[in-house]
Amino acid sequence: MELEKRLSKIVQEAAGTWGVVVKELGVPQGICFEHQPDELFIAESVIKVPIMAAVYAACEQGKARIEDQLPLRKEDLVGGSGFLYALSPGLKLSIRDLVTLMIIQSDNTATNMLIDFVGKELIDQTMRELGMERSYYSRKVMIYPQDVTANNMITAGDVARMLEHIVSGSGFSRTARTEMIAIMNKQQVLNGLPSQLPSASNQDGLPGWELACKSGWDTGRQHDVGILFVEGRQFAIAALSQDVTPEAALHTLGLLGRAVYDYAVA
Repeated sequence: MELEKRLSKIVQEAAGTWGVVVKELGVPQGICFEHQPDELFIAESVIKVPIMAAVYAACEQGKARIEDQLPLRKEDLVGGSGFLYALSPGLKLSIRDLVTLMIIQSDNTATNMLIDFVGKELIDQTMRELGMERSYYSRKVMIYPQDVTANNMITAGDVARMLEHIVSGSGFSRTARTEMIAIMNKQQVLNGLPSQLPSASNQDGLPGWELACKSGWDTGRQHDVGILFVEGRQFAIAALSQDVTPEAALHTLGLLGRAVYDYAVA
């Protein structure tokens, strides 16, 4: 109850509109905090997590091997996050490397290459199998003019269920689960949920942690979602925001991550 009170206070004092779900995984009576779990938000780069899952699903279905290479084409190059857009067409990268770039650097070119690889139908199917009941994928990223005007949409409740499925392994082999979590653990954008956790160099005797996460942002929106591993416990955290400044949203995300950490180690 103390964690629920703390999370509720953080959300109530936060600027903007929030959808937040925190759930302890693998524990029947574990904590489950929800604030507007069914509110739809523009997904931003959080949509790249179910795309990653669809890629691994395709490989497990025998459509390709995760080590197979895809060629970088001139028509694939789009701006925004990542660096593939600055490289020369003709370069070949493994599917695993493209997934890694899509997640840890939010590379938009890698994302669209993988969308072309798996196709919308499999992304839709994978999202349903991951328990994403209200969320939906509509279009590729950074394509202008847009051929599809609808946005990719997610809810905090759907994202939390997706993270739980990735951890629990429903529909995925142990190898696929381990690889997806390992890729998310390499996240390079750490200014949200992990920002107020003890640093590796200055933990003051506090337990270590890992946070397999993925953020997404645009003007007025700042999301961060992930799985916090600490003291042998696992927590799915989905925090989505809109109508808020980056500074205010990132501060709130940091408070949320620290609240869950403090609860886990208390």
